[in-house]
This record gives sequence, C-alpha cells and structure tokens, in this order.
Amino acid sequence: MSTLQYIEQNKDRFLSELFDILRIPSISADSAYAGDVRKCAEAVADHLRKAGADNVVLEETAGYPIVYGEKILDASLPTVLVYGHYDVQPSVPNELWDTPPFEPTVRDGKIYARGACDDKGQVFMHVKAFETMMQTQTLACNIKFMIEGEEEVGSNNLGTYCRNNKEKLAADVILISDTALIANDCPSIDVGLRGLSYVEVEVTGPRIDLHSGVYGGAVANPINALCTMIASLHDENRHITIPGFYDKVAEVSAADREAMGKIPFSEEEYKQHLAIDAVMGEKGFTTIERTGIRPTLDVNGIWGGYIGEGAKTVLPSKAYAKISMRLVPNQISDEITELFQKHFESIAPAGVKVKVTPHHGGEPVLTPTDSIAYKAAAAAMKETFGVDPIPTRGGGSIPIVALFEKELQTKTVLMGFGLDSDAIHSPNEHYGIFNYYKGIETIPMFFKHFAALNQ
Repeated sequence: MSTLQYIEQNKDRFLSELFDILRIPSISADSAYAGDVRKCAEAVADHLRKAGADNVVLEETAGYPIVYGEKILDASLPTVLVYGHYDVQPSVPNELWDTPPFEPTVRDGKIYARGACDDKGQVFMHVKAFETMMQTQTLACNIKFMIEGEEEVGSNNLGTYCRNNKEKLAADVILISDTALIANDCPSIDVGLRGLSYVEVEVTGPRIDLHSGVYGGAVANPINALCTMIASLHDENRHITIPGFYDKVAEVSAADREAMGKIPFSEEEYKQHLAIDAVMGEKGFTTIERTGIRPTLDVNGIWGGYIGEGAKTVLPSKAYAKISMRLVPNQISDEITELFQKHFESIAPAGVKVKVTPHHGGEPVLTPTDSIAYKAAAAAMKETFGVDPIPTRGGGSIPIVALFEKELQTKTVLMGFGLDSDAIHSPNEHYGIFNYYKGIETIPMFFKHFAALNQ
C-alpha cells in the first residue's frame, strides 16, 4: 500500500485524533492549566507509541516534560530529529472567539481551535506521517522526536536538556514544522527567522493613586510619561531611536532584495484581510522586507490606572508595558536588551522611576539553501504541490533553532504548512484541513529524498 492510499483510508481518524489533542487546554503560561499541559504530553506520547515509536518517555525538566521517542532502523542510515511543541498560547479574550477555543470546529475547510496551527496541528502531522511510513514500510531514515511543552514561554529548560542529552539527540538534521507557506498554491520554505528580545517596563510616580483633580498638573502621571517614552522609540521614518540598535544589523544584498520582490504579494489583499486602510513601517522597505529582513520594536500590551466600568478620576501610581523587539542576523538578543534598558532608563522624565525586566529572548538565524536537507525539503514539496517552493524569511522567532545549532551542532530545515492568515496567537486561530493532510503527505517524501541524497 502506498503512503497516499494509507492516508486516504485513515484521514477521518487522523482528523479525529487531532481534535482530541486540540481539546486539551495545554496553556503553559498559566499555572492553572499545569495538569492539562502534562495531560497533553501524555497524550502525545501515547500517540507516538501507537504509531510505532520505541523508547517513548516523558523527559522531566524543571518545568513541563519533553516527549521523546525514536525509531532507529539502522545506524548506517541518516537520522532526522523532529522538533515541535504541544503547549499553546492563552486563549483570552475568549469572548472574541466565534466558537470555543478548545472545542475544535470545522468551518469553510478550516479547523478552528487554539493550537490548531501553532503547533499541535503541525506536530501531529509528523506523528501521523510517521505512522503512515511505519504502516507502509516506507520509513527511509532513522527518526527521533523531541516535542516540548514550554515553547510559548521561552523554552527555558530545553537548552539544559539538549546539553545533557547530546548523544541521545544526535541527528543529521532537525525538521521543524512551525512556520507558514506563502499560499496553498505557492509553497515556500523559511530559510531565515528573526530573533527576539522581550521586556516588561514599569513606570512609577507617586507612592499611591492620587485624585486627578487635586494633584493633576502638579505631579507626573506615569501613564502619560510611559506613552511619551514609547512614542519616542521611533522617529518619523519608523526608525528605532535606541542608540546602537542597528550597529550590527546585516545588510541584505540588492540581489536578495530583488528576489524577495518576486514573492507573490498583494498589498490590497493584505490590507483587506486585516481590515486596515494603510500599511506602515520603516521607510525605504516593502511590507515583505519589513517583516523579514528588518528589526522591529512593538508594544504588546500596556496598562495602568483605572480600567473598570465607568469613571474613576485617578492619577495612577504606576503604568506598565510589554515590549518585543524582533532581531535580524548579527544582532544579539542580550545586547539589544541591554541597549534598550539603558536607553529607556535614560529618557525617563523627572518625577518618575523606571524599571525594565527582561523576559525571554532568542537569536536570529539563517539556514543554507544548498544543504542536503533543504534540497530534500524542496524536492518533497515539489512532489506533493507540483511546483518548486520559494525560499523565504519568516518574521517570527523560533529561538530554539539557534539553540540547536549551538548545543547540538545540527542545522534545521523549516518545512511548515500553516498560512500567515491562520490567526496564530489570536482569537479564532485556525488551520486548513488541506494543509494538515498535505503535511502528512509531504513529510514522508522528505524522508525519502533525504535518504536518497545522503547515499
């Protein structure tokens, strides 16, 4: 039986089993869901065992467990290490979901649920592709799985696990599906990812909230101060004003920028999809360039004072914001965090104190397009999509790619099947059923071509 025949005969079960995984609210950022996160790890491990993996265990860490499993056919064969994560982002605000976030619902050929695309749907493609290869006796490489439960909170314990298990995790390539295609009829492979520096800032004025009539105009307002400080972080050309921020930014060649300009993209459709009337960003760069090859700084959340129903005329004691900076090759997250902290503290106006708390970060990466792994992924996608995939640079961050290169000395291939329109991290996250099945169909082809190219 061919892999396509096996997938066709079992596709309803493949979908039902994914739904079972999606129903588990494995929110790693909220300790109230700790039991569910572990339950999801156990469920993933159980599916790996049933699919035919050996030595399946929950590897305990200082946080949530890592699911490990393997199938070693022959030491002489190449080995593929599959990485993914079973934890998900919080679903709030739940009232903005059209259907419950942990009750998967199909509408217009898409699966709506938290984690549908990021990353449960894409991880589960690998589990079902592995089952398909086992059942059709077409597994052409050794395979190892490392599926963690802390990606959405920074993968703080993954580095330690990798350092302590280098021999166990030894592989010829790491295969990750946590990225997106340009479109379902225009496949692509991410060859670059931006890094990340994430901080929280706190601005403090008076020791307590004050009456805005009695004290307004005489005492510094932390919210006003914070807004002014944040606004000053960009100039009129949307250039980031932190001294030294761009010192190490790798310039992209004119040829590479020209190639990026050939990527199919409609600005009008982009604006229409997002319900905006204009795009914005750093002057001198296109939308695709702004989200792929240029660093950014964005406020992810801001709060302070009274935000309840009705009015309360207070001059608040404190104001807060969460700020993320996406980084490009040669920028180093710790250095950028330090530059931000020094600058933000220096621009605080009189009457307020500033505290900057670093959260997680990660390094930008570029992966080679002339490697055996990239060629295998490109051949696999051409076989299943019918056209050559386009190499692209993703705007998001997967910090563990740089971590793997450092700790395991292993390159990664990013063969994702989501779409940028899948609303990951947002209400009504979804994943196309087409994409789910296409991933299950394509992954075995990657193993076939990777084995052949390594002969």
